[in-house]
Amino acid sequence: MNTQTAPDPVPQPAPPPLLAPPPPWAEAGLAALADADPALYGIVARCGPLPWRRRAPGFPGLLRAICGQQISNRAAGAIWARLRALPGALEPAGLLALDDAALCGTAGLSRPKAAHARSLAAAILAGELRLDLLPAMPDEEAVAHLCAVRGLGRWTAAVHLLFAEDRPDIFPEGDLALAASLAHLRGLPERPSPRALTAIAGEWRPYRSLAARLLWHHWRHATGRPGADPEDDG
Repeated sequence: MNTQTAPDPVPQPAPPPLLAPPPPWAEAGLAALADADPALYGIVARCGPLPWRRRAPGFPGLLRAICGQQISNRAAGAIWARLRALPGALEPAGLLALDDAALCGTAGLSRPKAAHARSLAAAILAGELRLDLLPAMPDEEAVAHLCAVRGLGRWTAAVHLLFAEDRPDIFPEGDLALAASLAHLRGLPERPSPRALTAIAGEWRPYRSLAARLLWHHWRHATGRPGADPEDDG
């Protein structure tokens, strides 16, 4: 492994706008959810307009998703801010040139997450992960393609496809905030398990992504954390 802390600075591409108008299918989705689940649809009236949060496509978006694995959004956001400031970190080759002093010390990634980030970068450079083909893949095929990389599980894959590709029917059933939000919304005695959440989410097809966004929106307001970060998805 290269022992340099950071390579020479390279220009970083400007990130796309992360808060933008929703895609055309969102309006039809809201109309469908109004019939399928009035309580879910009512979140907009109670919590205000749904902010359409986005993440960068490709390697930077997946790297951001790795930062968010199993930690709070606030902690993930702080780590991501430090990581993306490292010269070269948003390109696969540049990230592989960074040592643990940079990724773990400066950015604050755990060693397992640093290993996952390197696995992602290596898979892209080796042609094992074809991000250019991802948008044309059906949802489950895209999830499986991402999950073939060590460190990218279903939650990470689903979050990426939902926020970076605006897919309408993706649902990260293992997300704790979604389970907590639904329990709060419906007055359930406990959070539904991932299996139960998957079954409930079937009510919202083919707009499960929109349902997830509404539940995150509800949970931010229920917990008093409306969040101004356009990449704050929970």
